[in-house]
Amino acid sequence: MKQVILKIWEKVKYLDFSLILCYILLGLVGVVMVYSASMVAASKGTLTNGLPIKANHFMTRQLIFFVLGLGIVLFFSLFLNLNAFKRSGTQQFIVLATLALLLITVLVGKEINGSRNWINLGFFSLQSSEFLKLTSIFYLSYIIDRRLSLKIDYSVKQLIPPLALLGIGLFLVLLQGDLGGTLLTVAIIACILLYSDIKNKIKLQILGVTLVPMLLYIIYTLIFDVKNVYRLRRLQVVIDPFKYENSDGYQLTTALTSIANGGLTGRGLGNGISKLGYLPEPHTDFIFTVISEEMGLLGVVCVLIIYAVILVKGLIYANKTTDHFYKLVCIGIVSYIFVQVFINLAGVSGMIPLTGVTLPMLSYGGSSMLSISLAIGTLMAVARKINAGGA
Repeated sequence: MKQVILKIWEKVKYLDFSLILCYILLGLVGVVMVYSASMVAASKGTLTNGLPIKANHFMTRQLIFFVLGLGIVLFFSLFLNLNAFKRSGTQQFIVLATLALLLITVLVGKEINGSRNWINLGFFSLQSSEFLKLTSIFYLSYIIDRRLSLKIDYSVKQLIPPLALLGIGLFLVLLQGDLGGTLLTVAIIACILLYSDIKNKIKLQILGVTLVPMLLYIIYTLIFDVKNVYRLRRLQVVIDPFKYENSDGYQLTTALTSIANGGLTGRGLGNGISKLGYLPEPHTDFIFTVISEEMGLLGVVCVLIIYAVILVKGLIYANKTTDHFYKLVCIGIVSYIFVQVFINLAGVSGMIPLTGVTLPMLSYGGSSMLSISLAIGTLMAVARKINAGGA
């Protein structure tokens, strides 16, 4: 027993406790703000098709997922075997399992808000596209590390097959109707490729090969796809939101008004107005507007500082290690978190069209919380390995 405790202590002393603290702070703020954003709407039934439920329903579920996520973070931090991710068998299992999950979602998934990207597990709905982000990070880091470790130069031909495999996953996410999740995953992949030690010439060639079909799809879905014509209207709303205040621009103009109402110090916790039936789902995509209105600019800045600490720490560890795999995993994870933060904040503030992307660890959602927890736990494990001098 004493030997087990000593082994655990050897790992504990190399942990980065600032990362754990950031996770806990964001998670607790998320629980509180989900309660504030949903308590009135839940008791009136506006979030559950007119069926009134307990005011603390969404807060309780968010708290459960936060506690479960914290357990994942702590377990991964201490016991995750990172070398297992450098094995081809592990990577094949992760990729195939993710693709199978995405395919099942396309075939039998539950449709919510126009997107069929949920699998009903009874006690909660699993959003399968969340896990493609993690798979992309692990698989692409493994592929690039394997070649660079052998000191073999990459060519476009060698990178296209693994990228095509991830492309299949992206295509399945598109079939689910989740364009925001697709673009986020593409951004993660791009960040990993750009930061890697692959020659710039190869990076430009990959960009050329992948950019054309992406642009063609975006043009098609914005202009010619009748089912997704709402995406073109979202672009029009961004240009002049208050022109469409009573129609397609309602959500954005309400969000902008709420953010402005917060001022410097906010209206006070629980005193927000936008959540009182003005925004359809203030506890998910628009949680930032509730934070802005109730906690003000000072509260928003505090939240952004916590996110920034995670970003800086991830970049420090990426530059500290000489191991290509660990380096790219760090970059992939911080890209995952901060591209998602940017897309959410830019959407609700009118910089880009609304995409339905949630705010990490703050928005309500079990799948998002579990996915982020797996990512933070992995980052913690990499940090421990680097601090111990093993990478």
